[in-house]
Amino acid sequence: MSRIAKINRKTTETDITLSLELDGKGKSEIDTGIKFLDHMLILMTKHGQMDINIKCKGDIEVDNHHTVEDLGIVLGKAIKEALGDKQRIKRYSTAFTPMDESLSMISLDISGRSFLRFNVNLSREYVGDFETETLKEFFIALTNNANITLHINLEYGENNHHIIESIFKGFGRALKEAITIDKNIEGVMSTKGVL
Repeated sequence: MSRIAKINRKTTETDITLSLELDGKGKSEIDTGIKFLDHMLILMTKHGQMDINIKCKGDIEVDNHHTVEDLGIVLGKAIKEALGDKQRIKRYSTAFTPMDESLSMISLDISGRSFLRFNVNLSREYVGDFETETLKEFFIALTNNANITLHINLEYGENNHHIIESIFKGFGRALKEAITIDKNIEGVMSTKGVL
């Protein structure tokens, strides 16, 4: 079974092409125009063992917001499409991920219902060329378009780079676990019969 998706989305603010293979090797080619975000998405890809190619041209001369939010939209759509009918996936996962002094907890449910709980406080406006307030916007867009329930909790941390890195690595790890096929599951992991 091949779980892949390719999404193209063009607006007056961004032009994004994204291809995703959920059962990959952690390979990526990413150019969003925001170098720190590229770094975080590469880490997510590696730790989630998925293959991803992203090419984005956005109006970053205005600010990061449109690019970051639209990337969340496109990645969310790609995850949903690649999962298809969600047959035999584990559905749930929780990952605690340290990055030096920082520790995050990512818990997700591929439920068909969109919800984000985001308990993260950052102390800087920017990390590199990345506007930190857009971190939440990225995950709002992703959860709304992937139709997943996602909890992101910063347990503790001081360095903003480390905190954000812990979150992206943790999301990759949690997604990998939740989408894992379990041969002992018949149909979908729901008494309703659908996710």
